[in-house]
Amino acid sequence: MKRSFTLLMFLVCHVAFAQENVLTPQDVAKMEYITNALISQSGERVVYQHLKPMPPTEENAPANIHLYVYDKSTNATMPFITAYSVSNVKFRPGHNSLTFTARKGEDKFASLYEIGMNGGEAQKLYEFDNSITSYDWNPNGSTMVFISHETEEDRDSELPYEPEIYEEDIRSSTAYLVDLNSPSPRSLQVQGHVTGAHWSKDGSKIAVTAAPSSLVDDFYTGQKIYIVDANSLNVTAQIDHKAKLGPIKWSPDGNRIAFIAGEDQHDPIDGRIFIAEASGGSPEILQAHFLGKFEDLVWKDNKTLTYLASEGVYSSIGTLGLDGKMKKMYRNDNISITGFSVADNGEIAFVGNTAQHPGELFMLDRKASSATRVTNSNPWLDQEKLGKQEVITYKAADGMEIEGILIHPVSKTGKTPLITVVHGGPEAHYDNGWLTSYSMPGQMGAGEGYAVFYPNYRGSTGRGVEFAKSSQGDPGGKEFDDIIDGVDYLIENQDVDRDRVGVTGGSYGGYATAWMATRHTERFAAGVMSVGISNNLSKWGTSDIPEEMFLVHSRKRIWDDYQFFLERSPIYYADQSETPLLILHGKEDTRVDPGQSYELYRHIKTRTDNPVRLILYPGEGHGNRKSTARYDYSIRMMRWFNTFLQEGSNEMPETDINFGSR
Repeated sequence: MKRSFTLLMFLVCHVAFAQENVLTPQDVAKMEYITNALISQSGERVVYQHLKPMPPTEENAPANIHLYVYDKSTNATMPFITAYSVSNVKFRPGHNSLTFTARKGEDKFASLYEIGMNGGEAQKLYEFDNSITSYDWNPNGSTMVFISHETEEDRDSELPYEPEIYEEDIRSSTAYLVDLNSPSPRSLQVQGHVTGAHWSKDGSKIAVTAAPSSLVDDFYTGQKIYIVDANSLNVTAQIDHKAKLGPIKWSPDGNRIAFIAGEDQHDPIDGRIFIAEASGGSPEILQAHFLGKFEDLVWKDNKTLTYLASEGVYSSIGTLGLDGKMKKMYRNDNISITGFSVADNGEIAFVGNTAQHPGELFMLDRKASSATRVTNSNPWLDQEKLGKQEVITYKAADGMEIEGILIHPVSKTGKTPLITVVHGGPEAHYDNGWLTSYSMPGQMGAGEGYAVFYPNYRGSTGRGVEFAKSSQGDPGGKEFDDIIDGVDYLIENQDVDRDRVGVTGGSYGGYATAWMATRHTERFAAGVMSVGISNNLSKWGTSDIPEEMFLVHSRKRIWDDYQFFLERSPIYYADQSETPLLILHGKEDTRVDPGQSYELYRHIKTRTDNPVRLILYPGEGHGNRKSTARYDYSIRMMRWFNTFLQEGSNEMPETDINFGSR
């Protein structure tokens, strides 16, 4: 009788939804957005990158990233590059032009191109023996430092195949200096795998970041900053700091470097600001107790920085003096800022998203009192009916205050089914902005009658170092209890149906999904797990970040307590699973090996009668990049939730996908 009533309500709701213009997987698959913005020194022009996905029913390929220019004086935007993807966009000093890297036409590798600010055809400026992964201009505009993989030596083999030597058959990147007037590159004398290179303002020094090797684990745990003399190309100083490393910027006088990094090697994220002398040595931390996360910075003058920060679920722009004094310039709780650029006159361009739209270009006036939206990448979105979005706070069982974001259903009939979306990391957080993507139900769920919940459980970023470290050494413990406490809060205060709660997430969020579908299976009626962890023992030996996991997550070795890590693994509880579980994984994932999904699938399928399905995506890694694979994911995810949370079915949906259906 209960199932018949649930099915009736499902049909009633879908008739109502069909009469409204709500967001669907088809809409998400065609969504465009701005990804990056760079303002000119004068503040008159802004160059921005516009992401355009490929049609998923025509070509399974990554999105193209095109180049546009906004002219503030005319309030007009002009497309510059729309035939191919561009990266590493910069203004060329002393030239009225832009440079970028791209693989165009017959290019074997990504090369450096230049296009005048008045448009026209981009011309190849420089090519190398391998792809140019990044570069930086000397202030003279004719010399640059660039990074590329070391040239691979030809090997003679008598065998008709070439084996892969795991974690030995790898190539590092090197930094090279080249004068375009006589293009014969010289390599900088920096040992290891170079990850970044940045000119000082006077062109006499180069700050280089490098890791011991190109292994991802070394990138996270072993990067250092070296100061290189631009004439001899030798290292003259080293900055002593051992932690995750983010953006670095030279002061205008070239005497100091500001950089964003972790507090120490156990800080899970690069979110603190440090100041180091160009002569090297130990850096000084600024605002060590800031209850947020610094995202980016630029020098305003030799004594002041302009920063972008996350504060909980919100974004802010402000200034920070070398004396540690902070002054907030701009914060709009309805705009999540993902990147910014500052002109010499203080004008600021930034990329922001809101609950109503994904990333767009904004201009901030000089007084930082208001921001003006410049672009509208998806005008059709203005006609869609979206669910209301709000920030919520609640108390965890131990009294800790947890933040989250709730999207309400577009239409509501009776008690509300809920989809809980768990972020990965766990060193990440959700901002109060656009929260819909191919793998996040967001407004797709709201359009189908769901409330959609995004908890920033302990261990999330944006609330200072102590909060980010608060989940360490307790995998699957209080961090995931926080999520259940949030669900209980919504059941009590938002009329959520206790019997129709779903959960989804990728990576560490996939771990949470698997944990909820096994350890806490009585609480969740459906789950969609992506690239998630199921066995902490085998995860350690098959991941590309075992040391990073130890330093900032587990804080103890698995061989010191095998039983503990086994009991914090979803497979340990697989025999009790009653939560229908859809498992999705990229076949080429190196971060979380696909074997993690195979293991959970096999345990549930063998030990229970619970509905479980495993979907593998060839050519995809730790998340889907290509258009058709993303679209397929969205449809399968929403169909799985509709089947078990709306229809009340006990049978899995068909394996085939009709790309024309909702």
